Amino acid sequence: MKKIIACIAFIISGVQAFPQAFPDSMVHKIDQLFSRWDNKYGPGCTIGIIQGDSLVFAKGYGMANLEYNIPNGPETIYHMASVSKEFTGYALVLLEKQGRLRLDDDIRKYLTWFPDMKEKITIRHLLNHTSGIRDQWQLLAISGTRLDDVITQEHIIKLLSKQRELNFKPGDRYLYCNSGYTLCAEIVKAVTGKTLRQFTDSAIFKPLAMNNTHFHDDYTEIEKNRAYSYSRRGVSYANSILSYSNAGATSLFTNIPDLSKWVMNYYHTVAGDQKDIEELTKNGVLNSGRETDYALGIVSNTYKGWRQYSHGGSDAGFRTYLSVFPDLKMGFLVFSNFGEFNSSERTYALADLFIKDTSSAVTTASKIDSSKTLLTDSSRWKVLSGNYITDEGMRAQFNWLTGRLTYIVNNNFRVLASYSKDTLADLTDPARRMVSKVQGKDTLINVFTPGGDFRFKKFQPGKLYSDDELKKYTGTYYSDELECSYSIILKDHQLFLANPKYSDARLILVGDDQMSCGIWWMNNLLMQRGRKNEVTGFEVNNGRVLHLKFRKI
Repeated sequence: MKKIIACIAFIISGVQAFPQAFPDSMVHKIDQLFSRWDNKYGPGCTIGIIQGDSLVFAKGYGMANLEYNIPNGPETIYHMASVSKEFTGYALVLLEKQGRLRLDDDIRKYLTWFPDMKEKITIRHLLNHTSGIRDQWQLLAISGTRLDDVITQEHIIKLLSKQRELNFKPGDRYLYCNSGYTLCAEIVKAVTGKTLRQFTDSAIFKPLAMNNTHFHDDYTEIEKNRAYSYSRRGVSYANSILSYSNAGATSLFTNIPDLSKWVMNYYHTVAGDQKDIEELTKNGVLNSGRETDYALGIVSNTYKGWRQYSHGGSDAGFRTYLSVFPDLKMGFLVFSNFGEFNSSERTYALADLFIKDTSSAVTTASKIDSSKTLLTDSSRWKVLSGNYITDEGMRAQFNWLTGRLTYIVNNNFRVLASYSKDTLADLTDPARRMVSKVQGKDTLINVFTPGGDFRFKKFQPGKLYSDDELKKYTGTYYSDELECSYSIILKDHQLFLANPKYSDARLILVGDDQMSCGIWWMNNLLMQRGRKNEVTGFEVNNGRVLHLKFRKI
């Protein structure tokens, strides 16, 4: 396996640089990070390290194609999944620079076919993931399209043209949405008469001499030297099928040497100028004035005290990650073709070999004294112990432990501290604050975060239901928006969600009004009731689709 090792002629503050070349000891440390995948029996990864104007290290581990015994190498072409988004974002930035559009324009100025949602949705909303539009992949799955089916740009556009309701008012929240970037590709086409592939080729890839890079918008097109993706099947592997003929949110094809040129463009700009990069990396701002860490197709935040631009991608068995440190003029790339590979974790493990942590020098004025985790008013806070769920299916568990209130959400354990008389705050994240109240018979906890606000309602887990009680939920439910139906059936004293395209999925009642099941696209259903408390339908409320209505027929 060929290694590309270039001399490092200068030392940047904060970077453990080497005056001549990587010594064997450093190469060994890098290899150790990826040794698990360094064999000819399974898929693996390719990696790259960029410093200044050079790709100083690049290498492949494992196999790009298991059927033909082709190894991964720096030149191997990868499907980049959502790492594609920064190029779509930059295309819009360049078009604004040319005066051909404004990022704050209403999208219906260019996409006249998009339904009128009675709210202004801007191009910036699409790029910041604050549009409120429902996510295309989840809508496709709900409608019965498997993600390993052939999915075309036209297919997605037809689906998005039928949306009847938004997840939320544009700008109110951040919620990752692939649909927005497909719509951006269509805006590029409407403005220029060129596909996103054609425009980015002329405006970005050719100026950067990224000769092995393009938006792969035809799944039947032959691409030499490409990696195929895999999932685990028992002790062996299986093909993880990807048949996308769409671009914008995904579908960039590139390799380590080419993408290293894009990394350098963040601080040694060739395609566009530094003002364009500043626009691309400007954080989104919600209607409330809160700032998100997502810019225009790239995450803009800090790591170890250093400014960082980063993004990950996940389609089929591809797992990709890019991290750029502009002040250090460094970048790290990790692409994998194995679905179990954690590309972000490996990227930062790689970066940690070179980047010193300066964050300890940064003090946070809003930091909470840990002594405030001891809550003296136990009668007020102890009663909050229990299980909670939001209407969108997010769950949390609060526990009272020797005078302290802790909670678990998304598998993260947190400790709460007193912030004011009626408010608690996350000890390690003071911006996350909580206020509790009793409304009728319900115990509610309102959680306020920089990314949005959530209302958690207490429920009693493990409640038993008779067959007669369960039968009230059975029936056929139809979505006018997606023109598809699901049935809730009762068998063996249990409820199941049934659809001709999928295997039956067991439904578990969470309280009397919510159901969860094991399929990601409809994991949480909020039951709707009529005046006599009868079930009249349900809403799909989970992931990136909210308030999608199914009526009982």
